[in-house]
Amino acid sequence: MYDATIAAGSAATPTTATRYRWVVMGLIFIVYTLAAADRANIGIVLPFVKKEFAMSNTEAGAVVSLFFVGYAVMQIPAGFLVRRLGTRVVFPIFMLLTSLFTGLLGTSGSVLAMKLNRLALGTAEAPLPVTMLSTVNRWFPAREKGTAVGLFLAAAKFGPVIVPPLGALIIATLGWQYVFYICAAPGIVFAVLWYFLVVDEPARSRFVSAAEAEHIRDEPSSRPAVPDAAAPVAAAPPARRFDRLDRVIRGRPVRLIATAKETFRSGNVWGLALGYLMMTGIINVILAWLPTYLTTVKHFSLMNVGFVASAPFIGGVLGNIIGGWFSDRVVGKRRKPTILISAVSTVFMMYALIHAPNEPVTLAILLFLTGFLLNVGYSSFTVYPAGLTTKDAYPLAVSVVNTGGQAGGALFPFLTGLLLDAFSWDAVFLFLAASALVALAVMLLVVEPVETEAAAAG
Repeated sequence: MYDATIAAGSAATPTTATRYRWVVMGLIFIVYTLAAADRANIGIVLPFVKKEFAMSNTEAGAVVSLFFVGYAVMQIPAGFLVRRLGTRVVFPIFMLLTSLFTGLLGTSGSVLAMKLNRLALGTAEAPLPVTMLSTVNRWFPAREKGTAVGLFLAAAKFGPVIVPPLGALIIATLGWQYVFYICAAPGIVFAVLWYFLVVDEPARSRFVSAAEAEHIRDEPSSRPAVPDAAAPVAAAPPARRFDRLDRVIRGRPVRLIATAKETFRSGNVWGLALGYLMMTGIINVILAWLPTYLTTVKHFSLMNVGFVASAPFIGGVLGNIIGGWFSDRVVGKRRKPTILISAVSTVFMMYALIHAPNEPVTLAILLFLTGFLLNVGYSSFTVYPAGLTTKDAYPLAVSVVNTGGQAGGALFPFLTGLLLDAFSWDAVFLFLAASALVALAVMLLVVEPVETEAAAAG
């Protein structure tokens, strides 16, 4: 009934171009900020939880990592779920579950209860990025996808910008439990809003004009690839000015992946997953352990911890947005250059953190730069599969890549706890630098899909 109304409304819309896709993007940004806050709040709470429950660093790392265990395990099932039921059904259900388990974390009276709730939260939140990335893929033409995904992942960093100072204030006035209660509430409202404002196909939305639907649809990358050896791959010939760059990044035409079998057999998809594992692992160590580092090593006050812990994620917001714009507009929708920039620069920034200053403002600047450089290429991992797949195959492909990323998110915080119990923070930063080098090596082997003249002719 509702879909029929949407279809009728869409037919009645004027031919003047609307820009409702950017309203949807705004909703995605807010929702993912809330989801990111739900997962990031453990960082500011962790020093107080460790003290209350007498946890070791290894046990605290397990509490952090169990979220990402559930998140990683659920990624591929989420891809199948979105492909079968659509984002309009899947998103509200799992947004409500995310809010539920966030609130339940505040009721945890033991380490076991906190671990179980973190595992359940990760499982509940896992389908959210798949639904939102699938929405971006369907609602934006190829030339805008890098910018849109950059905004999407900027939201993942904007949540951690808000949480440390807000969480410090809540803890100082109400107690650590209320951080979870307050983070849980907004998700309920936005689950309802999504159901009424976002549909799977832009052309069926009563808020989208025919002109905007055509703008979104009129991209060669949105046309299904013919699954044979002669199938065209993306759009437009590679510009001559990118010839040298394409030789370095292995830019070449590829046959678009159209089936689940092809997805699981793609070395490029699994290469992206491994690179994303390394880079997501690094980000999640900063996300979960930075407040503890600032408290135990730098001996900052609670409010200074809140201020400094936000810095890498302020940089991350800017890095994701600028990186998405750069890949769309400067290097002709090539995604690998920004990833390589992030991998190389992260090696140096991790080494710089070994010699980090003790003064809060100076350290905040260093962490801001670290977050910016680390995230310049981060959004490219999830927009990359759009150049390798058809739109129907994209949710599963991005789920595979996300599975790799969240496996890193689960593994690295736990390994950090082990390293801290056995060694020191210097060992942690060296481990993260080595991980960035592995990501660099893997990504040099992945093919960069470029567009063909045949596809451009359509």
